[in-house]
Amino acid sequence: MSETRIRVGGAEPYDVVVGTGVLGELPELVGERVRTVAVVHAEGLPEIARPVCGVLEKAGYTVHPLPVPDGEAAKEAGVLAGLWSSFAALGMTRSDAVVGVGGGATTDLAGFAAASFLRGVRAVLVPTTLLGMVDAAVGGKTGINIPEGKNLVGAFHPPGGVLCDLATLVTMPREDYVSGLAEIIKAGFIADPRILELVEEDPAGAASPDGPHTRELVERAIQVKADVVASDLKESGLREILNYGHTLAHAIEKAEQYRFRHGHAVAVGMVYAAELSRLAGRLPADVVERHRAVLASVGLPVSYGADAWPELRATMTIDKKSRGATLRFVVLDGVAKPGRLEGPDEELLAAAYREVGR
Repeated sequence: MSETRIRVGGAEPYDVVVGTGVLGELPELVGERVRTVAVVHAEGLPEIARPVCGVLEKAGYTVHPLPVPDGEAAKEAGVLAGLWSSFAALGMTRSDAVVGVGGGATTDLAGFAAASFLRGVRAVLVPTTLLGMVDAAVGGKTGINIPEGKNLVGAFHPPGGVLCDLATLVTMPREDYVSGLAEIIKAGFIADPRILELVEEDPAGAASPDGPHTRELVERAIQVKADVVASDLKESGLREILNYGHTLAHAIEKAEQYRFRHGHAVAVGMVYAAELSRLAGRLPADVVERHRAVLASVGLPVSYGADAWPELRATMTIDKKSRGATLRFVVLDGVAKPGRLEGPDEELLAAAYREVGR
């Protein structure tokens, strides 16, 4: 089957290429004007970085692989500064490019390095994880973490293109693959109910990269994100719906010092947001239970420590959706009917967490 091209519109449109064995499409995304390419890749992925570099070298680019730490350890100021120095040493100019290869943490870092070096050079992203393909690499949000919170420093910098080669998913550890499903399921709850139906029809298949609906699930989730970010790049309104479940999720990740998988945290966060929606009188109880059933069916968690609420509540105050001292949550008024809840009562927040805490 040939590749699928999903167009992400807006002021700086680009394509997300999806398929199996589509690495040969990469030079087209990098572009003809580019001469030097810095390939920023997770150091644990040399077997994927090598063919990326090979394809680019064959196309005539001067290629420099730059390994960075695996996972969230890459998203630190010191690693970012090291990339800036490497780019400068390579003599990179604004007509050159950065290619980010790896999971969401690597593409977040590579994108921010490209956004900030020389006030912006071209970035092309090659996500190698399910989470990276359906979420982190699409939409132009880049950033790093600081001790006070996740993704608090970054920039909006749309890539020149995104290449999702589904062949890379086969080598993923099962728990990491399942973690990425949380963002796909999120897309189902906020915009595309067919995603939920596909998971419910075959949970075991959904939890495997070899499943019969893997490509459709990936493409549907990317399409949801593409539709949203095309109309709201800088998260001034509609794009906030993509953060469904993320306010609590980011607090959990910080409490766990980023050792807790992002998708697992988002799964718990979605159940919390659903309970908050129900207690606010906006969402039927059966939809809340559908959250638990769908997420649990693929092996995602639906609860978190009962005694963790005070720490999590304090962390949620530092959230990108907050305005001043007012907490803002993405909630649901029904499946594919996202809304917002501003400044909820503290008892409502605590009551919703009691439904999640175990």
